[in-house]
Order: sequence, then structure tokens, then C-alpha cells
Amino acid sequence: MTITKTYSLLVIFCSVFISGGIYVLKANEDPAHPLSKPDADSPNSIGFGPSKHRTPNVNKATNAVASSSSSNCSNILSPELIEEIRGYKKTVDQIIGYVTSGEYKGKAYDSLAALVDTYGPRITGSGVLEAAIDHMLEVSRAEGLENVRTEDVVVPHWERNDESAWMVLPRLQKLNFLGLGSSVGTPEEGIKAPVLVVKDFQELEENAHLAKGKIVVYNPEWVSYGDTVQYRTAGASKAAEVGAVASLTRSVTPFSINSPHTGQQFYSSDVKIPTGCITVEDAAMLARMQERGDTAEILLKMGAVNYPDTTSRNTIAEVTGSESPQEVVVVSGHLDSWDVGQGAMDDGGGVTISWNAAVVLKKLGLRPRRTVRVILWTGEEQGIVGGQDYYHKHVSDKDNYQMLMESDIGTFNPLGLAFSGNEEATCIMQEIMSLLEPLNSTKIVSPMDGGPDIEIWSKAGVPTGSLYNANSNYFWFHHSDGDTMSVEDSDTLDRCLALWTSVAYVTADISRRLPHESAHDEL
Repeated sequence: MTITKTYSLLVIFCSVFISGGIYVLKANEDPAHPLSKPDADSPNSIGFGPSKHRTPNVNKATNAVASSSSSNCSNILSPELIEEIRGYKKTVDQIIGYVTSGEYKGKAYDSLAALVDTYGPRITGSGVLEAAIDHMLEVSRAEGLENVRTEDVVVPHWERNDESAWMVLPRLQKLNFLGLGSSVGTPEEGIKAPVLVVKDFQELEENAHLAKGKIVVYNPEWVSYGDTVQYRTAGASKAAEVGAVASLTRSVTPFSINSPHTGQQFYSSDVKIPTGCITVEDAAMLARMQERGDTAEILLKMGAVNYPDTTSRNTIAEVTGSESPQEVVVVSGHLDSWDVGQGAMDDGGGVTISWNAAVVLKKLGLRPRRTVRVILWTGEEQGIVGGQDYYHKHVSDKDNYQMLMESDIGTFNPLGLAFSGNEEATCIMQEIMSLLEPLNSTKIVSPMDGGPDIEIWSKAGVPTGSLYNANSNYFWFHHSDGDTMSVEDSDTLDRCLALWTSVAYVTADISRRLPHESAHDEL
């Protein structure tokens, strides 16, 4: 996952909406939602803060759902539509059984393992990402998916190369270190300088007179991803403004075993200094040294290179609709990853449930009224490049998009759907989610969070959804060497796939179009 330059915290005041036994909750009411206050005993206790990628959008749907009641939903949806949706129970049960205990059991895990074991991490601009794209095209055609194709996307091309960070005073110690995406490199001999540790940007400003010629180390407290990640994304430019020669940021994670977590950073001016992340433990050590009055000095070497932009591809495959093929339900995840670990969780899991959803429909002979379109995004980690490119190419056809779905906040135990849409659309999705009772995955939370490549469609008024799952450990592994197949569980992945396939199929097949909203001002 990636982020833009600005972040804000979202406060939502809302109520629980109960209808048909399904709870529609606003973000801060549900301890499992990414926007909830961190609570160590609840799912999602890590606390995403705002959208894991972009400044959250407070839309009309949020307020509409907050004021809804079961009687309102009964008034909004016709008895015929409610009966129609409930009539899909047999088909949804068929999907759930086939995926979780039938012939397809374990196949999602196997396909993910084949992808990440064979190709490993898939950073944007690399040959290995393009090879993984070719692989997905090949297996899509082999499984009989339709209209298999790619769309070219111009993407950044950054390479890490050799890098190291050593504390050389007051003693010699190797620091576990990862450069940040788009960082410039150091001279070949490296940069050796004393350290200035600050906890936030305000403290940096207060100590600006001490920063010239120093390596600034940010040691912020973990609050949430959305709150804390600003020191990774903007820290280098802030440090350069006060004369620092490099910056290091405490890894953006609530839990550490001395492991660094990388990610994208953005320069805001032409003054560019090398930047990277160190571990929670090493940042704390450097802070303690400074508090005691000890001078710490670091030797930083980075071979990072920013090459000219290159061409990558969004990967597309479909199950073509039987009656209205021009209308589309999108299921998606991003195929690119960072260049550490295997990219199994971020976002191999999202890729896997999206691609396998189409395969399951083909194998079961389920061809919905509308087209189910799988999109495997490229360039997400470097700034949502593939998602933005697709939007600008296809937004003129937005009226034909029934809904877009993306899974990019983990594929842990599925709880339901995070959804953005108006009151009627939410009532429809509430009825659809009630069909997932065998999985105990019937919750709806609003707004949609964790779908960075599709968030722009929400702002354009198109309904969007993301996998709502019990991902309290997500940032333990995020953007680190720990993001491997060991994070994934086969049975859990099956349940995520069953939910994803069922929601995609029913949404694509029901007679009613999901209503769109007016585009929001920030577009």
C-alpha cells in the first residue's frame, strides 16, 4: 500500500443500523474497523487512522447510513427486490461449499504460493513484476477467463541496490535499515554525520538550529498508520528544509522484532536528501542516547537510483455478462509489491481472491447478468499509479460501473464488507451480505477503506467496497521481510474468497442497478 502527501484524521459520529439481523456500523463504533480507536483486545487494534492510502472522504452515504433504521430500509427496498436477493441463498451456499469444503478448497492458497514463491517481491518498474504479469495472463487464459488483456501504464522506476547504516559512535553497531522508495542515494563513500532525534515535526522546528549537517532521526509514537506515516512520506523534505544531510524514520509499525519497514516517500522540493527507515528498537536507542547527552554518529550508504519512468501494465480478465456485458462489477488487488519479503499479504492476498473469484464462477458455470472484471493493478505502492491511470481512461463510462471492489488491507478472517454508497445502495448491500451468514461475515461498515486504487471512483459517486477483515496484525508484516506466505492461512483465504466471489456474483446478477451519487467536490 502507498500514501499521498497529506493526511487527516476522520471523526465520524454515527449510530448502529440494524436490519434483517445485519449490523451496519460507522467506522468509530466498531472496534474492528480500520478507523476505530486502537484497542489491543480487538480486531484491527492497530488502528489505521484514516484511509491507509489517501485522505478519507466523508460522503453523503456516511451520514445517510448513520440515520437509517430497519423501517427505512424496508421502505427503500421493494419487497420484490428483497425477495429476489434472498433467492440467491442457494447459489451463495453453493459457492461457499465449493470453496471452503469442496473441490476448490485450498486452491486459492496454492495459487498465491505459486505466484510469490516463483516471482518473489514485485517492485514497480522491475522485470520480475512484468514476468508476474505475464504469468497472470497465461493462467487466466488457461482457466478460460475472457477478454484477457493489459493496459499500459507509465510508472516510476526506482532501485534500492546496496545499502547500509552503521552507528559508528559511541560504539560500532549495524542498524537494520531499508531505504525508502524514490530516495536519492548517497555518495559512494556514504554520509557520516551526528544524529538529531526528534519525535515530531514540531520538535524538529523547535530544534532547527541544531539540525544543520545532521542526520535527522524521527522517533514518533505509533498512533495509527494514517497518523504516523507522515514522518515516512514527508520527513526527508522537512529535514532538508532545516539543513539536514539525511533523514531516518522509525518504521511505521506498532510491533517490531528489530525489523525495518519500507514504503514510499515524496520530495516536496528540488532539495533531496537520502532517506530510509530504521527499526523501532534502534530509533528508541538513539533517543535514549540523546536524552543522556551522548553523541551518536551514523555512517549511511545508499546505492539507490531513480531511473526514467518506464511502462508497466494493469492486468484485466473477465467473466462476460450474459445480458448486460457493458455493465461491470470490478474485483481487484494490486500485483506490484515492495522489494522485500514476498508481497504475499500486501497485496498477493487481494490479487488471489479477486482472480480466483472469476475462476470459481467459470468452474461453477455461474455467468451473471453483468460482467465481472478482474483488475490486477500496477504501480500502487509508488503512488496508486495504475489505479489513477485506469480511472482517467474509463471514467467517461462510469455509469456502467455497478460497483468496484478492492482488497488491500489483508486477507485475514473475513468479517464483511467496508462499503461506500448512498442509503439505497447500502440497503441493497446489507441484504446481499445477509447471505454470508454461513461464514459469519455479514457486517457492513462505512465508508469503504482499504481500496486505494478505487477510492477515486467513490469520489466520483460510484459504489465501492473493500474486504473487511480481522487484520489486527497487518502492520506487523507490512512492507517488511516478514510479508511472506507464512502470514497467510489456507482456510482463512478460502473464506475470504467465498465472500468475495459471492458478493461479486450477486451484485453483478441482481436486476437492480446500484444507484450512484453525485461526484464529490474534491474531484
